[in-house]
Amino acid sequence: MKQYYVDAMGKENVINLYLENWWVADRESLLTSKPTIYNIEACEETEVLMISKDDIQKMGNVPALNELTKTLDMNHGIAMQNRVNNAISLPAIDRYNNLLKTYPAFLQRFPQHLLASYLGITKETLSRIRKQK
Repeated sequence: MKQYYVDAMGKENVINLYLENWWVADRESLLTSKPTIYNIEACEETEVLMISKDDIQKMGNVPALNELTKTLDMNHGIAMQNRVNNAISLPAIDRYNNLLKTYPAFLQRFPQHLLASYLGITKETLSRIRKQK
């Protein structure tokens, strides 16, 4: 799946990519009940389990589910922190190499234009980087 927003110029900007068994949500919208600016779309045939905010709050009463949610949220926070750090401090080739090391399945599962958007580069730059490998 992909999470993205469309900017004022009509360009799709990929915020995140997801594989099986990952949780996908706009956490800000979930917590604040504000309308989301993001779209979430399946890139492959997908089975989705949807859960309401009320049901998530009820899960907090089940210790094992509460612990799972905490762990998933911590892992998500770490991943997003690393992603932001990479995006603002690394050249494109290093961002690509980190993606290759951290999420090699992304390169097999997502089309090049989505990977380029996720990395914050053009399709042409991604193509040049891949040819260098």
